[in-house]
Amino acid sequence: MTELPEFALEAIDLKKTYKGGKEALKGVTLRIRRGSIFGLLGPNGAGKSTFINIFAGLVNKTSGQASIWGRDIDREPRNARAAIGIVPQEINMDVFFTPYETLELMAGFYGVPKSERRSEEILAAVGLSDKRDAYVRQLSGGMKRRLLVAKALVHNPPILVLDEPTAGVDIELRRQLWAYVRELHAAGTTIVLTTHYLEEAQELCDEIAIVDHGEVIACEPKEALLKRMDTKTLVIDPVEPLTEVPAALGDFQAEIRQGGSLAISYKFGQESVAEIIEKYNASGARIADLRTEEPDLEDVFMALTYQRGESAA
Repeated sequence: MTELPEFALEAIDLKKTYKGGKEALKGVTLRIRRGSIFGLLGPNGAGKSTFINIFAGLVNKTSGQASIWGRDIDREPRNARAAIGIVPQEINMDVFFTPYETLELMAGFYGVPKSERRSEEILAAVGLSDKRDAYVRQLSGGMKRRLLVAKALVHNPPILVLDEPTAGVDIELRRQLWAYVRELHAAGTTIVLTTHYLEEAQELCDEIAIVDHGEVIACEPKEALLKRMDTKTLVIDPVEPLTEVPAALGDFQAEIRQGGSLAISYKFGQESVAEIIEKYNASGARIADLRTEEPDLEDVFMALTYQRGESAA
């Protein structure tokens, strides 16, 4: 039995400089573990698409090493790319084919024998069986998105890359897509996701890398990344809505929210909730309810990319 690789995708000091001198990747080293759901995040122009397109064979790297399923893309390009399925941002398919014909054609490109093709099964899995013989041009935008996923699965790849798969799709389709992605992951498929919907990445991913200006500025398990933020927020709903922050809380970072509630940011482990409440009570205001808010992935993302922008300036 062939030993499975530790890493599904591996990039070592990967660099890409386009004509004109633009450095899209500045020595990116990333190792994406087999069996993970990995989030690749970053602002527009950070280098995410260049990174993915190098593995897809659409962009030639300038230098560095890249491997797919343990196979170097330079030494074993065909075998390496047989292990990956990529769902692109753009909807790119012939509108005069049917979904079934589209999958059969794609399977032929990958050299999948007719006896081993799973076109009917895949169409059923993505909810397109009833559109099997309709022309692609007749499909809705959401159906075309599902067909993109289906195309990426015709050769049964152990790695699936989803590049902004839910951009511009409705909530119901998003739910259906993620339900299917979870099924694929449970069956052993490694998922790599790029998305601007950070709440999706926080919910789905177990490991996350943040790329900015062609460099990896963070790469760690989601829980560790979230713990980088040592600030929490205590939200107090007063009996009577507030119009200004009580003077007793002037030393804290506090603001009045819509509806008259009070949000106080504090350093976890350095300042106590009991102290904040004591000072609040001293102001004479009464508490109807209170809760704490943990930092989320968006807070971490903004802090890391903003700090980097500040230092660059």
